[in-house]
Amino acid sequence: MTVSALCSVSLEPPLVLVCIEKNASVYDALTTAPGFAVNILSAKQEQIARRFSIIDIDRFEGIGFTRSASGYAILDDILGVIECRRFTLYDGGDHTIILGEVEATRVESGAPLLYYRGGYAQLEH
Repeated sequence: MTVSALCSVSLEPPLVLVCIEKNASVYDALTTAPGFAVNILSAKQEQIARRFSIIDIDRFEGIGFTRSASGYAILDDILGVIECRRFTLYDGGDHTIILGEVEATRVESGAPLLYYRGGYAQLEH
């Protein structure tokens, strides 16, 4: 699933926010789940990002993933993951802001996939 925003909020306690559109197909699942995982894709994973933005498909079909100790889907070959316990929800107009308390992280080296001004981009060296 994709979100429209991801942002660090606090270091103590460690909090991040994600914003999800209220008419997103995964809205109910995400806003009622006890937590979530943010998968940080590599620059080579644009097709996975595009797949997860498609409505009404089995997004995980043919996509390699494992489950974390908390049961969250962690995609294969990602650059990083942030596992969060849902802290609180806020109304944000046509979106809901989900505040998550970071419980676990993992980071690998590599170039991240970026989405900027309506398209995918890469960091220049």
